[in-house]
Amino acid sequence: MSDSSQKLKIALAEGDGIGPEIMAACLGIFEAAGVQDHVDFVPTVMGEKVFRDGNSMGISDESIRTVEETGLVYKGPMGTPVGGGGKSINVTLRKMYGAFANVRHFQSLPGVETVYSKANIPVDFYVVRENIEDTYGGIEHRLTNDVVECKRLISAPGCDQVHREAFETAKRLGITNVHCGHKANIMKMSDGLFLERFYKIGGDYPDIETGDVIIDALCMNLVLKPQNFRMVVLPNLQGDIVSDLAAGLVGGLGFAPSANIGHHVSIFEAVHGTAPDIAGKNMANPTSLLLSGLMMLRHIGLMKHANLIENALIHTLEQGVHTGDFGEGTGKPAVGTTEFGDAIRNNLGKAPDTRDALATDGVSETISVSRAERPRHNTLMRTFETLKSVYVGCDIYLDTLLSPSELADRLQAICGPTPFELKMMSNRGTQVWPSGSVYTEIVDYYRVRFELRDLSRAPSLGQGPIIQLLDRIAEKFEVTDFQPLKYYDGKPGYSLAQGQ
Repeated sequence: MSDSSQKLKIALAEGDGIGPEIMAACLGIFEAAGVQDHVDFVPTVMGEKVFRDGNSMGISDESIRTVEETGLVYKGPMGTPVGGGGKSINVTLRKMYGAFANVRHFQSLPGVETVYSKANIPVDFYVVRENIEDTYGGIEHRLTNDVVECKRLISAPGCDQVHREAFETAKRLGITNVHCGHKANIMKMSDGLFLERFYKIGGDYPDIETGDVIIDALCMNLVLKPQNFRMVVLPNLQGDIVSDLAAGLVGGLGFAPSANIGHHVSIFEAVHGTAPDIAGKNMANPTSLLLSGLMMLRHIGLMKHANLIENALIHTLEQGVHTGDFGEGTGKPAVGTTEFGDAIRNNLGKAPDTRDALATDGVSETISVSRAERPRHNTLMRTFETLKSVYVGCDIYLDTLLSPSELADRLQAICGPTPFELKMMSNRGTQVWPSGSVYTEIVDYYRVRFELRDLSRAPSLGQGPIIQLLDRIAEKFEVTDFQPLKYYDGKPGYSLAQGQ
Protein backbone atom coordinates (compact mmCIF):
# COMPACT_ATOMS: atom_id res chain seq x y z
CA MET A 1 0.00 0.00 0.00
CA SER A 2 1.80 3.16 -1.17
CA ASP A 3 -0.99 5.54 -2.26
CA SER A 4 -1.15 8.11 0.56
CA SER A 5 -4.91 8.52 0.15
CA GLN A 6 -5.37 4.82 0.92
CA LYS A 7 -3.23 4.78 4.04
CA LEU A 8 -4.62 4.78 7.56
CA LYS A 9 -4.11 8.20 9.12
CA ILE A 10 -2.87 8.51 12.70
CA ALA A 11 -2.59 11.78 14.61
CA LEU A 12 1.00 12.25 15.75
CA ALA A 13 1.93 14.38 18.76
CA GLU A 14 5.67 14.25 19.38
CA GLY A 15 5.39 15.55 22.94
CA ASP A 16 7.34 17.94 25.13
CA GLY A 17 10.83 17.78 26.60
CA ILE A 18 12.41 14.54 25.38
CA GLY A 19 9.30 13.77 23.31
CA PRO A 20 10.64 14.88 19.89
CA GLU A 21 13.82 12.81 20.30
CA ILE A 22 12.20 9.55 21.34
CA MET A 23 9.41 9.99 18.78
CA ALA A 24 11.98 10.44 16.01
CA ALA A 25 13.71 7.23 17.08
CA CYS A 26 10.42 5.30 17.06
CA LEU A 27 9.32 6.65 13.68
CA GLY A 28 12.70 5.71 12.20
CA ILE A 29 12.22 2.12 13.40
CA PHE A 30 8.65 2.06 12.05
CA GLU A 31 9.83 3.29 8.66
CA ALA A 32 12.55 0.66 8.45
CA ALA A 33 9.97 -2.03 9.30
CA GLY A 34 7.61 -0.86 6.55
CA VAL A 35 4.92 0.62 8.81
CA GLN A 36 4.69 3.83 6.77
CA ASP A 37 3.70 1.77 3.73
CA HIS A 38 0.35 1.37 5.48
CA VAL A 39 0.12 4.42 7.74
CA ASP A 40 0.32 8.21 7.39
CA PHE A 41 1.27 10.06 10.57
CA VAL A 42 -0.43 13.46 10.68
CA PRO A 43 1.44 15.97 12.90
CA THR A 44 -0.73 17.66 15.56
CA VAL A 45 -0.03 20.43 18.03
CA MET A 46 -0.79 19.86 21.70
CA GLY A 47 0.93 20.16 25.04
CA GLU A 48 3.14 22.88 26.51
CA LYS A 49 3.32 25.04 23.37
CA VAL A 50 -0.46 25.30 23.23
CA PHE A 51 -0.68 26.04 26.95
CA ARG A 52 1.88 28.83 26.51
CA ASP A 53 -0.29 30.35 23.78
CA GLY A 54 -3.08 30.77 26.35
CA ASN A 55 -5.19 27.72 25.43
CA SER A 56 -6.08 26.08 28.76
CA MET A 57 -7.13 22.84 27.02
CA GLY A 58 -3.61 22.25 25.73
CA ILE A 59 -4.76 21.23 22.25
CA SER A 60 -5.44 23.40 19.21
CA ASP A 61 -8.78 23.38 17.36
CA GLU A 62 -7.05 22.01 14.25
CA SER A 63 -5.57 19.16 16.26
CA ILE A 64 -8.98 18.37 17.74
CA ARG A 65 -10.32 18.00 14.20
CA THR A 66 -7.37 15.77 13.27
CA VAL A 67 -7.90 13.51 16.29
CA GLU A 68 -11.62 13.19 15.55
CA GLU A 69 -11.00 12.48 11.86
CA THR A 70 -8.35 9.82 12.47
CA GLY A 71 -9.60 8.21 15.69
CA LEU A 72 -6.01 7.24 16.55
CA VAL A 73 -3.36 9.20 18.43
CA TYR A 74 0.32 8.34 18.92
CA LYS A 75 1.81 10.72 21.42
CA GLY A 76 4.96 11.37 23.36
CA PRO A 77 5.11 12.58 26.97
CA MET A 78 3.45 15.93 27.62
CA GLY A 79 3.76 18.41 30.42
CA THR A 80 1.06 20.29 32.30
CA PRO A 81 1.70 23.89 33.39
CA VAL A 82 2.33 24.34 37.11
CA GLY A 83 -0.30 26.73 38.46
CA GLY A 84 -2.91 28.48 36.36
CA GLY A 85 -6.02 26.88 34.91
CA GLY A 86 -4.47 24.38 32.55
CA LYS A 87 -5.34 20.73 33.21
CA SER A 88 -3.42 17.66 32.08
CA ILE A 89 -3.74 17.24 28.32
CA ASN A 90 -3.27 13.49 28.87
CA VAL A 91 -6.38 13.27 31.08
CA THR A 92 -8.30 15.73 28.87
CA LEU A 93 -7.83 13.58 25.78
CA ARG A 94 -8.84 10.35 27.51
CA LYS A 95 -11.98 11.81 29.04
CA MET A 96 -13.08 14.01 26.14
CA TYR A 97 -12.90 11.15 23.68
CA GLY A 98 -14.19 8.41 25.95
CA ALA A 99 -10.99 6.33 25.96
CA PHE A 100 -12.48 4.25 28.76
CA ALA A 101 -9.83 1.54 29.18
CA ASN A 102 -6.16 2.09 29.93
CA VAL A 103 -4.21 -1.06 29.02
CA ARG A 104 -0.60 -1.45 30.13
CA HIS A 105 1.75 -4.37 29.65
CA PHE A 106 4.47 -5.03 32.20
CA GLN A 107 7.17 -7.51 31.22
CA SER A 108 10.75 -8.23 32.19
CA LEU A 109 13.16 -6.97 29.53
CA PRO A 110 16.74 -8.18 28.93
CA GLY A 111 19.32 -5.79 30.35
CA VAL A 112 16.83 -4.11 32.70
CA GLU A 113 18.07 -5.13 36.11
CA THR A 114 15.43 -5.58 38.82
CA VAL A 115 15.16 -7.71 41.96
CA TYR A 116 13.05 -10.12 39.90
CA SER A 117 15.49 -10.43 37.02
CA LYS A 118 18.24 -11.16 39.54
CA ALA A 119 16.07 -13.89 41.06
CA ASN A 120 15.07 -15.25 37.63
CA ILE A 121 11.40 -14.55 38.38
CA PRO A 122 9.53 -13.70 35.17
CA VAL A 123 7.20 -10.70 35.21
CA ASP A 124 4.63 -10.58 32.42
CA PHE A 125 1.14 -9.27 33.10
CA TYR A 126 -1.37 -6.61 32.04
CA VAL A 127 -3.19 -3.96 34.06
CA VAL A 128 -6.50 -2.74 32.61
CA ARG A 129 -7.71 0.40 34.34
CA GLU A 130 -11.06 2.15 34.03
CA ASN A 131 -10.14 5.53 32.62
CA ILE A 132 -13.08 7.95 32.93
CA GLU A 133 -14.91 7.72 36.25
CA ASP A 134 -14.09 7.25 39.95
CA THR A 135 -12.52 10.20 41.78
CA TYR A 136 -10.98 11.28 38.46
CA GLY A 137 -14.23 13.06 37.67
CA GLY A 138 -12.59 15.79 39.74
CA ILE A 139 -15.88 16.70 41.46
CA GLU A 140 -14.77 18.36 44.69
CA HIS A 141 -16.29 20.88 47.10
CA ARG A 142 -15.39 22.63 50.30
CA LEU A 143 -18.34 21.86 52.58
CA THR A 144 -17.44 23.52 55.88
CA ASN A 145 -14.49 25.34 57.40
CA ASP A 146 -12.79 22.02 58.05
CA VAL A 147 -14.17 19.53 55.50
CA VAL A 148 -13.73 19.05 51.77
CA GLU A 149 -15.38 16.37 49.65
CA CYS A 150 -14.38 14.43 46.54
CA LYS A 151 -17.30 12.67 44.88
CA ARG A 152 -16.62 9.17 43.57
CA LEU A 153 -18.79 8.08 40.65
CA ILE A 154 -18.95 4.49 39.42
CA SER A 155 -21.49 3.61 36.72
CA ALA A 156 -22.62 0.18 35.56
CA PRO A 157 -22.08 1.05 31.85
CA GLY A 158 -18.59 2.34 32.68
CA CYS A 159 -17.80 -0.90 34.50
CA ASP A 160 -19.15 -2.97 31.63
CA GLN A 161 -17.01 -1.12 29.09
CA VAL A 162 -13.71 -1.66 30.87
CA HIS A 163 -14.47 -5.27 31.85
CA ARG A 164 -15.48 -6.14 28.28
CA GLU A 165 -12.25 -4.61 26.96
CA ALA A 166 -10.22 -6.56 29.53
CA PHE A 167 -11.79 -9.90 28.60
CA GLU A 168 -11.57 -9.19 24.86
CA THR A 169 -7.89 -8.28 25.23
CA ALA A 170 -7.26 -11.42 27.28
CA LYS A 171 -9.03 -13.54 24.65
CA ARG A 172 -7.01 -11.97 21.82
CA LEU A 173 -3.71 -12.52 23.69
CA GLY A 174 -4.50 -16.05 24.83
CA ILE A 175 -4.60 -15.06 28.52
CA THR A 176 -6.74 -17.53 30.45
CA ASN A 177 -6.88 -15.88 33.89
CA VAL A 178 -8.20 -12.40 34.75
CA HIS A 179 -8.43 -10.89 38.24
CA CYS A 180 -10.53 -7.96 39.43
CA GLY A 181 -8.82 -5.69 41.96
CA HIS A 182 -11.19 -3.83 44.29
CA LYS A 183 -12.01 -2.54 47.77
CA ALA A 184 -15.58 -3.83 47.89
CA ASN A 185 -15.16 -4.88 51.50
CA ILE A 186 -15.22 -1.18 52.42
CA MET A 187 -16.83 0.61 49.46
CA LYS A 188 -19.59 -1.93 49.22
CA MET A 189 -21.72 -0.07 46.70
CA SER A 190 -19.19 1.59 44.36
CA ASP A 191 -16.49 -1.07 44.26
CA GLY A 192 -19.25 -3.59 44.90
CA LEU A 193 -20.83 -2.60 41.59
CA PHE A 194 -17.46 -2.80 39.83
CA LEU A 195 -16.93 -6.31 41.17
CA GLU A 196 -20.48 -7.44 40.41
CA ARG A 197 -20.21 -6.30 36.78
CA PHE A 198 -16.81 -8.02 36.47
CA TYR A 199 -18.37 -11.40 37.17
CA LYS A 200 -21.40 -10.59 35.03
CA ILE A 201 -19.29 -9.75 31.97
CA GLY A 202 -16.86 -12.57 32.74
CA GLY A 203 -19.74 -15.00 32.34
CA ASP A 204 -19.61 -14.32 28.60
CA TYR A 205 -16.06 -15.73 28.49
CA PRO A 206 -16.28 -19.29 29.86
CA ASP A 207 -12.76 -20.16 28.70
CA ILE A 208 -11.23 -17.47 30.93
CA GLU A 209 -10.87 -18.13 34.64
CA THR A 210 -11.95 -15.23 36.87
CA GLY A 211 -10.96 -14.24 40.39
CA ASP A 212 -10.95 -11.15 42.56
CA VAL A 213 -8.52 -9.75 45.10
CA ILE A 214 -8.78 -6.84 47.53
CA ILE A 215 -6.51 -4.02 46.43
CA ASP A 216 -4.16 -3.99 49.43
CA ALA A 217 -3.64 -7.76 49.17
CA LEU A 218 -3.15 -7.35 45.42
CA CYS A 219 -0.33 -4.83 45.92
CA MET A 220 1.36 -7.12 48.42
CA ASN A 221 1.05 -10.17 46.18
CA LEU A 222 2.23 -8.32 43.07
CA VAL A 223 5.44 -7.55 44.93
CA LEU A 224 5.78 -11.02 46.47
CA LYS A 225 4.68 -13.19 43.52
CA PRO A 226 4.13 -11.17 40.32
CA GLN A 227 4.32 -14.37 38.30
CA ASN A 228 0.89 -15.37 39.69
CA PHE A 229 -0.92 -12.69 37.68
CA ARG A 230 -1.58 -12.36 33.96
CA MET A 231 -4.20 -9.59 33.86
CA VAL A 232 -5.80 -7.38 36.51
CA VAL A 233 -8.70 -4.99 35.88
CA LEU A 234 -9.30 -2.15 38.36
CA PRO A 235 -11.23 1.08 38.96
CA ASN A 236 -9.53 4.31 37.96
CA LEU A 237 -7.70 5.54 41.07
CA GLN A 238 -6.66 2.07 42.24
CA GLY A 239 -5.63 1.19 38.69
CA ASP A 240 -3.48 4.30 38.46
CA ILE A 241 -1.61 3.40 41.64
CA VAL A 242 -1.21 -0.28 40.75
CA SER A 243 0.03 0.64 37.25
CA ASP A 244 2.93 2.61 38.67
CA LEU A 245 3.64 -0.11 41.23
CA ALA A 246 3.75 -2.61 38.37
CA ALA A 247 6.08 -0.37 36.39
CA GLY A 248 8.46 -0.48 39.36
CA LEU A 249 8.56 -4.26 39.09
CA VAL A 250 10.00 -4.10 35.55
CA GLY A 251 12.38 -1.16 35.94
CA GLY A 252 10.21 1.96 35.84
CA LEU A 253 7.86 3.91 33.61
CA GLY A 254 10.51 4.05 30.90
CA PHE A 255 9.76 0.40 30.14
CA ALA A 256 5.95 0.45 30.43
CA PRO A 257 3.75 0.93 27.36
CA SER A 258 0.24 2.38 27.55
CA ALA A 259 -2.87 2.26 25.39
CA ASN A 260 -6.12 4.15 26.03
CA ILE A 261 -8.93 2.39 24.19
CA GLY A 262 -12.27 3.94 23.24
CA HIS A 263 -15.07 3.19 20.80
CA HIS A 264 -14.21 6.19 18.62
CA VAL A 265 -10.71 7.35 19.64
CA SER A 266 -7.76 5.35 20.99
CA ILE A 267 -4.57 6.91 22.29
CA PHE A 268 -1.15 5.24 22.52
CA GLU A 269 1.39 7.10 24.60
CA ALA A 270 4.48 7.10 26.76
CA VAL A 271 3.41 7.52 30.38
CA HIS A 272 6.70 8.75 31.82
CA GLY A 273 7.59 12.41 32.26
CA THR A 274 9.03 14.91 29.81
CA ALA A 275 12.48 14.93 31.54
CA PRO A 276 13.34 18.53 30.57
CA ASP A 277 16.74 18.19 32.28
CA ILE A 278 17.97 15.84 29.53
CA ALA A 279 15.88 17.17 26.62
CA GLY A 280 17.97 17.72 23.50
CA LYS A 281 20.96 15.81 24.90
CA ASN A 282 20.38 12.52 23.01
CA MET A 283 20.16 10.63 26.31
CA ALA A 284 16.47 9.65 26.54
CA ASN A 285 15.12 6.10 26.45
CA PRO A 286 12.50 5.52 23.70
CA THR A 287 11.50 2.02 24.91
CA SER A 288 8.18 2.97 26.53
CA LEU A 289 7.02 4.97 23.52
CA LEU A 290 8.17 2.22 21.14
CA LEU A 291 6.30 -0.48 23.07
CA SER A 292 3.21 1.75 23.13
CA GLY A 293 3.58 2.04 19.37
CA LEU A 294 3.67 -1.75 19.10
CA MET A 295 0.38 -1.91 21.00
CA MET A 296 -0.98 0.55 18.44
CA LEU A 297 0.27 -1.52 15.48
CA ARG A 298 -1.41 -4.63 16.89
CA HIS A 299 -4.58 -2.63 17.52
CA ILE A 300 -4.81 -1.64 13.85
CA GLY A 301 -3.88 -5.10 12.52
CA LEU A 302 -0.17 -4.76 11.68
CA MET A 303 0.78 -7.80 13.73
CA LYS A 304 3.71 -8.77 11.52
CA HIS A 305 5.30 -5.34 11.79
CA ALA A 306 4.81 -5.22 15.56
CA ASN A 307 6.30 -8.68 16.05
CA LEU A 308 9.23 -7.88 13.75
CA ILE A 309 10.07 -4.77 15.76
CA GLU A 310 9.59 -6.44 19.16
CA ASN A 311 11.91 -9.29 18.16
CA ALA A 312 14.52 -6.70 17.14
CA LEU A 313 14.07 -4.75 20.36
CA ILE A 314 14.55 -7.83 22.54
CA HIS A 315 17.56 -8.93 20.48
CA THR A 316 19.07 -5.45 20.83
CA LEU A 317 18.59 -5.49 24.60
CA GLU A 318 20.12 -8.97 24.79
CA GLN A 319 23.24 -7.53 23.15
CA GLY A 320 23.56 -5.10 26.02
CA VAL A 321 22.66 -2.01 24.01
CA HIS A 322 20.99 0.45 26.38
CA THR A 323 20.46 4.10 27.22
CA GLY A 324 21.68 5.59 30.48
CA ASP A 325 18.60 4.83 32.56
CA PHE A 326 19.00 1.03 32.38
CA GLY A 327 21.44 0.90 35.28
CA GLU A 328 24.70 -1.01 35.27
CA GLY A 329 23.36 -4.50 34.64
CA THR A 330 24.61 -4.85 31.05
CA GLY A 331 28.27 -4.14 31.74
CA LYS A 332 28.45 -1.99 28.58
CA PRO A 333 28.53 1.80 28.22
CA ALA A 334 25.25 3.56 27.53
CA VAL A 335 24.38 4.79 24.04
CA GLY A 336 22.32 7.77 22.95
CA THR A 337 18.71 7.84 21.86
CA THR A 338 19.63 7.91 18.18
CA GLU A 339 22.15 5.07 18.49
CA PHE A 340 19.62 2.97 20.41
CA GLY A 341 17.07 3.42 17.62
CA ASP A 342 19.71 2.67 14.97
CA ALA A 343 20.63 -0.58 16.72
CA ILE A 344 17.01 -1.76 16.70
CA ARG A 345 16.65 -0.90 13.01
CA ASN A 346 19.81 -2.83 12.20
CA ASN A 347 18.48 -5.84 14.08
CA LEU A 348 15.15 -6.04 12.24
CA GLY A 349 14.69 -9.64 11.12
CA LYS A 350 16.75 -11.07 13.97
CA ALA A 351 15.27 -13.26 16.69
CA PRO A 352 15.72 -13.10 20.47
CA ASP A 353 17.87 -15.69 22.23
CA THR A 354 16.30 -15.56 25.71
CA ARG A 355 12.68 -16.09 24.67
CA ASP A 356 10.68 -17.49 21.79
CA ALA A 357 10.58 -15.23 18.76
CA LEU A 358 7.22 -13.74 17.87
CA ALA A 359 5.81 -15.02 14.58
CA THR A 360 6.30 -12.85 11.50
CA ASP A 361 4.88 -15.37 9.03
CA GLY A 362 1.21 -16.22 8.82
CA VAL A 363 0.13 -13.22 10.91
CA SER A 364 -1.75 -10.13 9.83
CA GLU A 365 0.22 -7.52 7.92
CA THR A 366 -2.66 -5.36 6.71
CA ILE A 367 -4.88 -2.76 8.34
CA SER A 368 -7.90 -4.40 9.98
CA VAL A 369 -9.25 -1.61 12.18
CA SER A 370 -12.36 0.24 11.01
CA ARG A 371 -13.67 3.58 12.19
CA ALA A 372 -17.01 3.76 13.94
CA GLU A 373 -19.38 6.38 12.57
CA ARG A 374 -19.07 9.82 14.12
CA PRO A 375 -21.84 10.07 16.74
CA ARG A 376 -24.52 12.66 16.05
CA HIS A 377 -25.02 13.34 19.74
CA ASN A 378 -23.65 12.27 23.12
CA THR A 379 -24.32 8.57 23.61
CA LEU A 380 -26.49 7.72 26.60
CA MET A 381 -25.33 4.39 28.04
CA ARG A 382 -27.68 2.20 30.08
CA THR A 383 -27.25 -1.10 31.89
CA PHE A 384 -30.18 -1.46 34.34
CA GLU A 385 -33.23 -0.35 32.36
CA THR A 386 -36.08 -2.07 34.23
CA LEU A 387 -35.36 -1.40 37.91
CA LYS A 388 -38.25 0.07 39.90
CA SER A 389 -37.36 2.70 42.49
CA VAL A 390 -39.26 4.43 45.30
CA TYR A 391 -38.30 7.26 47.66
CA VAL A 392 -37.94 6.27 51.30
CA GLY A 393 -36.12 9.22 52.89
CA CYS A 394 -33.05 11.39 52.58
CA ASP A 395 -29.57 12.12 53.89
CA ILE A 396 -29.06 15.79 54.75
CA TYR A 397 -25.55 17.08 55.40
CA LEU A 398 -25.16 19.87 57.95
CA ASP A 399 -22.47 22.35 58.93
CA THR A 400 -22.86 22.63 62.71
CA LEU A 401 -20.84 22.67 65.93
CA LEU A 402 -23.56 21.01 68.01
CA SER A 403 -22.91 17.77 69.86
CA PRO A 404 -24.65 14.65 68.53
CA SER A 405 -27.23 14.60 71.34
CA GLU A 406 -28.06 18.30 71.01
CA LEU A 407 -28.37 18.00 67.24
CA ALA A 408 -30.57 14.91 67.48
CA ASP A 409 -32.97 16.62 69.92
CA ARG A 410 -33.45 19.58 67.57
CA LEU A 411 -33.87 17.46 64.45
CA GLN A 412 -36.42 15.16 66.09
CA ALA A 413 -38.50 18.18 67.00
CA ILE A 414 -38.36 19.45 63.41
CA CYS A 415 -39.33 16.16 61.75
CA GLY A 416 -42.05 15.33 64.29
CA PRO A 417 -45.00 16.51 62.13
CA THR A 418 -43.62 14.86 58.95
CA PRO A 419 -43.85 11.27 57.66
CA PHE A 420 -40.14 10.85 58.48
CA GLU A 421 -38.15 9.96 61.57
CA LEU A 422 -34.52 10.65 62.39
CA LYS A 423 -32.89 7.27 61.87
CA MET A 424 -29.16 7.83 62.18
CA MET A 425 -26.45 10.48 62.35
CA SER A 426 -22.81 9.99 61.34
CA ASN A 427 -19.69 12.10 61.38
CA ARG A 428 -16.85 11.34 58.96
CA GLY A 429 -18.80 8.16 58.10
CA THR A 430 -18.97 6.82 61.66
CA GLN A 431 -22.31 6.56 63.47
CA VAL A 432 -22.58 8.95 66.46
CA TRP A 433 -26.35 8.64 67.08
CA PRO A 434 -28.51 6.83 68.23
CA SER A 435 -25.50 4.82 69.41
CA GLY A 436 -21.84 5.65 69.36
CA SER A 437 -18.90 6.41 71.61
CA VAL A 438 -17.75 9.62 73.25
CA TYR A 439 -14.25 8.59 72.14
CA THR A 440 -15.24 9.20 68.50
CA GLU A 441 -13.69 12.52 67.50
CA ILE A 442 -15.97 14.65 65.33
CA VAL A 443 -15.76 17.61 62.96
CA ASP A 444 -18.21 20.30 61.84
CA TYR A 445 -19.95 18.13 59.25
CA TYR A 446 -22.77 15.67 59.97
CA ARG A 447 -24.78 13.32 57.83
CA VAL A 448 -28.31 13.06 59.24
CA ARG A 449 -30.56 10.34 57.85
CA PHE A 450 -34.33 10.47 57.76
CA GLU A 451 -36.45 7.50 56.72
CA LEU A 452 -40.18 6.92 56.44
CA ARG A 453 -41.83 5.79 59.63
CA ASP A 454 -44.06 3.57 57.52
CA LEU A 455 -42.22 2.11 54.50
CA SER A 456 -45.53 0.89 53.05
CA ARG A 457 -46.20 4.51 52.06
CA ALA A 458 -43.13 4.63 49.78
CA PRO A 459 -44.83 3.69 46.47
CA SER A 460 -47.14 6.72 46.72
CA LEU A 461 -44.72 9.14 48.34
CA GLY A 462 -42.79 10.83 45.53
CA GLN A 463 -40.08 13.42 46.08
CA GLY A 464 -42.27 16.29 47.28
CA PRO A 465 -42.48 15.42 51.01
CA ILE A 466 -38.69 14.90 51.09
CA ILE A 467 -38.11 18.37 49.67
CA GLN A 468 -40.53 19.79 52.24
CA LEU A 469 -38.49 18.12 55.00
CA LEU A 470 -35.34 19.63 53.53
CA ASP A 471 -36.98 23.08 53.64
CA ARG A 472 -37.86 22.63 57.31
CA ILE A 473 -34.30 21.61 58.17
CA ALA A 474 -32.80 24.44 56.09
CA GLU A 475 -34.79 27.01 58.07
CA LYS A 476 -32.82 26.06 61.20
CA PHE A 477 -29.48 24.69 59.95
CA GLU A 478 -26.83 25.33 57.30
CA VAL A 479 -27.31 22.57 54.73
CA THR A 480 -24.21 21.67 52.71
CA ASP A 481 -25.58 18.75 50.69
CA PHE A 482 -28.72 16.68 50.20
CA GLN A 483 -29.25 13.16 48.91
CA PRO A 484 -32.68 11.51 48.45
CA LEU A 485 -32.73 7.84 49.52
CA LYS A 486 -34.39 5.24 47.33
CA TYR A 487 -35.09 1.54 47.23
CA TYR A 488 -34.33 -0.20 43.93
CA ASP A 489 -36.37 -3.36 43.35
CA GLY A 490 -36.99 -3.50 47.06
CA LYS A 491 -33.35 -3.10 48.14
CA PRO A 492 -31.78 -0.02 49.75
CA GLY A 493 -29.80 2.11 47.30
CA TYR A 494 -27.61 3.55 50.05
CA SER A 495 -25.00 2.37 52.49
CA LEU A 496 -25.00 2.06 56.26
CA ALA A 497 -22.71 4.14 58.44
CA GLN A 498 -19.62 2.61 60.01
CA GLY A 499 -20.85 1.05 63.24
CA GLN A 500 -24.53 1.09 62.25
